[in-house]
Amino acid sequence: MLVIDAPTVRRLLPMSTCIAVVREAMLALSSGQTRQPLRQIVGLAGGRLLGSMPGALSESGFFGAKLISVDHTNRAHGKPSHQGGILLFEPDGGAPVALIHAGEITAIRTAAASAVATDALARPDASRLAILGYGEQALAHARAIPLVRRIEQVRVWGRDPAQAADFARRLCAEGLPVESFDDAASCVANADIICTTTSASDPILFAGDVAEGVHINLVGSSLLGPREIDDALVARARFFCDSRPSALAQAAEFDHARREGAIDESHLLGEIGEVLAARVPGRSRAEELTIYKSLGHVAQDLASACFVFEAARAEGMPEVPF
Repeated sequence: MLVIDAPTVRRLLPMSTCIAVVREAMLALSSGQTRQPLRQIVGLAGGRLLGSMPGALSESGFFGAKLISVDHTNRAHGKPSHQGGILLFEPDGGAPVALIHAGEITAIRTAAASAVATDALARPDASRLAILGYGEQALAHARAIPLVRRIEQVRVWGRDPAQAADFARRLCAEGLPVESFDDAASCVANADIICTTTSASDPILFAGDVAEGVHINLVGSSLLGPREIDDALVARARFFCDSRPSALAQAAEFDHARREGAIDESHLLGEIGEVLAARVPGRSRAEELTIYKSLGHVAQDLASACFVFEAARAEGMPEVPF
């Protein structure tokens, strides 16, 4: 089988390509073509996590699983927070054909999914992007969102002002006009698109901070408990997700607002794949506030992994014995 490392994933899966791949995966999931149970998350010491996500792109297509560890303290040591592998199996015979770097796939496809959601839900004239966080996902989102909207200004906030300023300098070097802020409310003031990519345990963004007409990609929390926004902001918005079963079971912000009585289950309007297929309306008025809750699903991982596998095989990458 092929063993595909992070640099090869980055080379073979540019963000613009991944946006198109993930868009088709979201459509496939919402049309019932894919197969996936809820992901399993094992809590470990020190807040670390072990996640398992098996699934199939279709009844007769490629199938596989992502096994990944998450440790948000890694950033202080210069290591990625998400580490693991995607094991891909061929449909005919079920042989494992590739082991692909899961951290790199996750980083790219998560931001690509937010870009798909932004394209579906943000105002067409949205041009000011605010990013809360300065880690791997913040960087990926800063690169992804300008591919679907004409971004004229990027604003960044993080808990450590020095790191936020350093993050802004890195993006400025890539040609993006970026400014860092000392508090989240100032960062999101006048923003058209907000991406929350933090590891916050309690809300960092509140209903009073966000203007009308904004689209929010809610990315940082991936399990029940930690939440990045308050109940009132959830209740204000037209709320969408990547996978309805996953969101109802594992979306912390939605779950908290529902348990507190701020919303009920009907507040979850649909999946992005349903919006793309025009089965569920997205934004209907410019002044509406929209939220996309990103949890990620294995169809996104497998579709991205399949693309990388086929590209590597076409290049003649040598196989390793298994």
